[in-house]
Amino acid sequence: MSVFALRLVRSTARVATAVGSVVALTAAFLLLIVLTDGAGSGLPAWGVTAVIGAAVAVRRGRRRPRAARLALLLPVLLAAALTASVCVPTAPTARRYPPALPSVETRHWDLSTGSRVAVYHYPPTGSAPRSAVPLVYLNGGPVRGISLLDHRFLRLLASQGHDVYAYEPAGAGRSGLLPMDQYSISRSVRDLAAVLDHLDAKQARGDADVLGFSSGAVVLTRALATPVVAAHIHRAIIAEPGPMDGPTARIEGQRGRPSARGLAPAMKGPRSTHVPRYAVAFGLMRLGLLTPGTGLIGQAEGDNAFTAADLGSDTASAYCARDAHRIPAEDTARNFSFSPAASLRVQRTVKDSPSLAPRLKHSRVPAMLMIAECSAQVRQWATAVLAADPGIRRTQYLPGVGHHLWNGLDGDNRRAAAVITAFLRDAPAPLPDYPTRADVPAFLRAHK
Repeated sequence: MSVFALRLVRSTARVATAVGSVVALTAAFLLLIVLTDGAGSGLPAWGVTAVIGAAVAVRRGRRRPRAARLALLLPVLLAAALTASVCVPTAPTARRYPPALPSVETRHWDLSTGSRVAVYHYPPTGSAPRSAVPLVYLNGGPVRGISLLDHRFLRLLASQGHDVYAYEPAGAGRSGLLPMDQYSISRSVRDLAAVLDHLDAKQARGDADVLGFSSGAVVLTRALATPVVAAHIHRAIIAEPGPMDGPTARIEGQRGRPSARGLAPAMKGPRSTHVPRYAVAFGLMRLGLLTPGTGLIGQAEGDNAFTAADLGSDTASAYCARDAHRIPAEDTARNFSFSPAASLRVQRTVKDSPSLAPRLKHSRVPAMLMIAECSAQVRQWATAVLAADPGIRRTQYLPGVGHHLWNGLDGDNRRAAAVITAFLRDAPAPLPDYPTRADVPAFLRAHK
């Protein structure tokens, strides 16, 4: 073998050894992050890793020339620099709330539960008959601000005579944060009850109609199974619900017609997951290796860092495949708000909850279920509610739309509003009552 080849082999071996050292130290750092749940913003894990790496390098460098000792320390310094980026915040650590919307006044209600929520009121407008019962909207998330797309739909409902109130869940949008251990699906139900009590006292009208979408529909479904809350609900609209309890969450069922997931162009804009600190924090939380209350990043910092682009294919999955290249901008960077840690915690409390069906079967509140043709939701999440809730009087299967039923495309907003208005006014449904409980087996077999 030539001298050049020998040198090349030795150089390659040295580089491989150095890279292996960096990878090993980084892996040790991540393991310590998991074992300590990110305590102290990750600095203790970083310090231990750096000390161990330096100690090993010094030990290996004994009786070697100075240049060789320094070469052994270089991988340690490189690993220390890489892992230090996980410990340094690049987003504000105090919560920065979205600015006020110019189109609607933001009010704050201090609820009896201790939550402080941002409330938006759209009084009835237009020439349509005025509804005597206020309509409360529960958005999806579970801990997400109300998007501008949803605000436009709420204005449309108001133009049809509805007195619309919407509030952002605690920890979302312009609502105040809670301690991480207080986020749960049961807290969300109690907050809804407190909002209804506050509205009763404010309006002196008694009950309210409630429209729940996605995770908001889960809150509504569980409220219907809670008699003291259901007593204040006049009518309920369950739109594209997520899993209502642990047994439902574990169902590996079918979806609706193909969505735009994997077909739509990648969302534009900055991503927090391109920053090492937040990529590690959110990634390990999603894998269940860090708790939502991890010490690596605070709740406020995580909320400030997370962007709409971080949702990635989740947004595309809310639209039909044929709409993949015309998905509307749902929100702006200034208004967007999502709490990944609090949302994970709420979702886990749903997964840990027992079956809701024994309680839901006593519900008598008149209800309607809305299902999208191209929903990426597991179909059994909706059909389980239909099977368990005897109060559901009609089901509306909306063709040509995905999970986000009111998407601003074509006439989808007006059709969704017509379905909602007809039910609240006890008028004939604009669409067939489908699927009924008897239709569910065939509905699932047909992969609709």
